[in-house]
Amino acid sequence: VQLQASGGGLVQPGGSLRLSCAASGRISSDSTMGWFRQPPGKEREFVAATRWSGSTTRYADSVKGRFTISRDRTKNTVYLQMNSLKPEDTAVYYCASTSRGLIWSAMSDARGYLSWGQGTQVTVSS
Repeated sequence: VQLQASGGGLVQPGGSLRLSCAASGRISSDSTMGWFRQPPGKEREFVAATRWSGSTTRYADSVKGRFTISRDRTKNTVYLQMNSLKPEDTAVYYCASTSRGLIWSAMSDARGYLSWGQGTQVTVSS
């Protein structure tokens, strides 16, 4: 599976952005799709993940209630709707996938994902 992320940009605090991750190739219902981010000068961190079937989702505490992960199976695309953005959300955002159905506790571990898209920059600044 190849992944193509898009939708990043510059937004003011309190604003919204929607990131997209288009996947090529077959995605099984058991697959897990995730979003990670790497803030400047920091390590990569988990943001959100979902089973392709939609049966299980997980969010980092820092984005819970503000970000929503969703998928459009007809378009083979996963989205990350980001609302109420804060300067600390500034990062390069990456989408990732694995054909394995990760359990909830494993969704936040980047080592479980086999395919990664190129990053898309999100900058939250006034």
